[in-house]
Amino acid sequence: MSTVSVDETVPEAPAFPGRRWLLPSAVIHELDPDTGRPGRRPRRTVRDWIVDFSCFLLAVLFGLTAADTVNNDPNTSHALAGADQLLGALACAAVWLRRRWPVGLAVAMVVVGFLSNTASGAGLIALFTLAVHRPFRYVAWICGISVALVPLFFWLRPEPDLPYVVAVAFSVLLTLAAVGWGMFVRSKRQLMLSLRDRARRAETEARLRAEQAQRLAREAIAREMHDVLAHRLTLLSVHAGALEFRPDAPQAEVARAAGVIRESAHEALQDLREIIGVLRAGESDDAGRPQPTLGALDMLVAESREAGMKVTLDNRVTDPAAVPASVGRTAYRIAQEGLTNARKHAPGTEVTVSVTGAPGEGLVVLIRNPPPDGEVPHVPGSGQGLIGLTERATLAGGRLEHGSDEDGGFRVRAWLPWG
Repeated sequence: MSTVSVDETVPEAPAFPGRRWLLPSAVIHELDPDTGRPGRRPRRTVRDWIVDFSCFLLAVLFGLTAADTVNNDPNTSHALAGADQLLGALACAAVWLRRRWPVGLAVAMVVVGFLSNTASGAGLIALFTLAVHRPFRYVAWICGISVALVPLFFWLRPEPDLPYVVAVAFSVLLTLAAVGWGMFVRSKRQLMLSLRDRARRAETEARLRAEQAQRLAREAIAREMHDVLAHRLTLLSVHAGALEFRPDAPQAEVARAAGVIRESAHEALQDLREIIGVLRAGESDDAGRPQPTLGALDMLVAESREAGMKVTLDNRVTDPAAVPASVGRTAYRIAQEGLTNARKHAPGTEVTVSVTGAPGEGLVVLIRNPPPDGEVPHVPGSGQGLIGLTERATLAGGRLEHGSDEDGGFRVRAWLPWG
């Protein structure tokens, strides 16, 4: 059991274990939305500026190459060549807007690319950006339209240095390559986000499992504390009450009651130290004294008799050591809680504790007391003891029943697996 408190805040792993400038701003925003400005896009990182400037240079390089081809084409007038280059320059400048409006820029580049040969580089950059930032349905429609217009473009404006089929095939191949590369980058980003999300979920689940384990351990310790201390403190209450109501008791009886009180207080403190030791060390089986088993039932009954109770023990298990430790410990706690409840709610009655069973049949523990004579003073109690015993028996694979008998007495019966 971990000793970390449930109330302690477990620090979350940083979203970016590496350098932030190596990641695109879109990825940073997906991983940590709080870093962005409210209502605005996240700022470009150093990597974004490098990539955007490289895309701009690539578009300009394609535009210059296409502009040289347009100027050397005898079938193109100077006015048409100037308009072509002007549209190309505007398209290259629009590349800086690719992150803000990827769909709008891609649609505009389809139209501009059909009118201007020098805008072909900007068109490829726009398709690449669309494939990176938007789902496939946008890419399919816009890329399909762009590819469908390629044969018409080269039919209206044939390439002087290349045959028609080669020019069309080369343009289509270049377009598909740009889209394919963009889709690869998108899938890589989604994989990184998915792995990061899995890591976060795993951290959260591990933290929740640790908190649940701590809570369950503390509940077990609370049940153990109730089972142990309730018995001891009840003995203290009985003997202290006797001294209070009989101040003129003989000296020997007062001394015996004081001795029982002292011994019970010592045992209660010792049990409390053991439980706290378990809480600190997290090892319930190795800390403090050995936990009581079925063999300690005789000592429990003897303590109750010393406290003035009338207890009859009927233990028909010939070899208590053969009972598994967990089953014997559960049976002991059930008997202890039954005697404690009888002492509080039915004082003066004779309590019967019966233990029977054999390997393969199970172990049966029965605690019964008749109805008390006269009016019984109200003793505060929440019923948590019986609830804890029921849960303890269920966890051991058994069952526990409790309730009133027909004659007004009370009965607690438990069956525990053995064998």
